[in-house]
Amino acid sequence: MANNLAEKPKMATPPATEFATGTGRARYKRVLLKLSGEALMGDGDYGLDSDTVNRVAEEIKSVVEMGVQVCVVIGGGNIFRGVSGAAAGMDRSTADYMGMLATVINALAMQNALEKAGVQVRVLSAIPMSAICEPYIRRRAARHMEKGRVVVFAAGTGNPFFTTDSAAALRASEMQCNALLKATKVDGVYSADPTKVKDAKRYYKLSYLDVLSQDLQVMDTSAISLARQSKIPILVFSIFTHGAFADVMQGKGKFTIISD
Repeated sequence: MANNLAEKPKMATPPATEFATGTGRARYKRVLLKLSGEALMGDGDYGLDSDTVNRVAEEIKSVVEMGVQVCVVIGGGNIFRGVSGAAAGMDRSTADYMGMLATVINALAMQNALEKAGVQVRVLSAIPMSAICEPYIRRRAARHMEKGRVVVFAAGTGNPFFTTDSAAALRASEMQCNALLKATKVDGVYSADPTKVKDAKRYYKLSYLDVLSQDLQVMDTSAISLARQSKIPILVFSIFTHGAFADVMQGKGKFTIISD
């Protein structure tokens, strides 16, 4: 099946009847947005770009205003990557914990940007840090979302050897989200890196097994497997396209959906 997909990619634009509601309202009631730390760097090589963080906050706000309950998981690669630290000779567990602390920095920056935009938000950390945010408690997180607050999950799963992709799939499952949206630099999943391969094909729809068998590296294998087990579709889109988050929520724009 993987070879057939590579040769005959499915249409890049979803049929209007599959996602569009015809009312302009969101397709999903509760979603998790997975952001990479690198998405917050802007044009820089390191750290946070305030304009980019504020723009992403506005993207989230536009979806909240549609009546959608939103939670967010942010990576920490713009500050520190545990895998890179381990590759440089650091103890893997120590490096991963440092990476988790980086995600807390990003979560606090997003909290500040969302509050400036007039959005109620709470940061919940898998590693207790009572002076700066709330500890992660599943029922508390769900209650915040029911009240219309954006919940930003920090510190990954709280355990080393697990990526923030795995944390996103885990939190989406625990929060019983209707979809997991993976925000990337490109507008979907391609047969090859579109920045390096000019004629790379963009898929409209893939199965979880397609992603695993073709090693498309959308998310790590444990995240894909957990999403499949929880029957949570993964929608991949570009966070750098203005209004893309809201568009995808209505079945518009360019994206790839991964499901059974």
